Amino acid sequence: MQEHERKFLVTSLNFQKGAKKIIPIKQGFLQNAPERLVRIRIAGDRGLITIKGIASPDGISRKEWEYEIPTADAEELLDLCIPPTLNKERYIVPEGKHSYEVDVFHGENEGLIIAEIELNHPQETFSKPEWLGHEVTGDIRYYNVSLLTKPYSTWE
Repeated sequence: MQEHERKFLVTSLNFQKGAKKIIPIKQGFLQNAPERLVRIRIAGDRGLITIKGIASPDGISRKEWEYEIPTADAEELLDLCIPPTLNKERYIVPEGKHSYEVDVFHGENEGLIIAEIELNHPQETFSKPEWLGHEVTGDIRYYNVSLLTKPYSTWE
């Protein structure tokens, strides 16, 4: 399945006013090669395994498959992941005909807030709320797997 996603920094906490759901997330990676990622995630009470292919040159599109797995299995698989794991809260914020997933990071990535929007095609237009900042789509520093090896707190 092809995924089309854009990422933005968030400039204020005003997104919280429109959030319809908040999901705690813990995730790790079993495989983190540039051409393939295998992610294990516990999102709320759901266990998930996700396989992602290499991103397009602009970072917007990539192949992705995600499957629900038993939460107990996800917990055990997190123990097999390359350390460390990543912790964040995801706010689901409807905006126009889309929803933003706003991730508030914790631990060594505290202070980083990124909004993602999934699109039906790379050129699809979408509404941009006032709390949306600079676009970071394709900037690998903001990929979750990169935040594990070079956390936001270590950036200059």
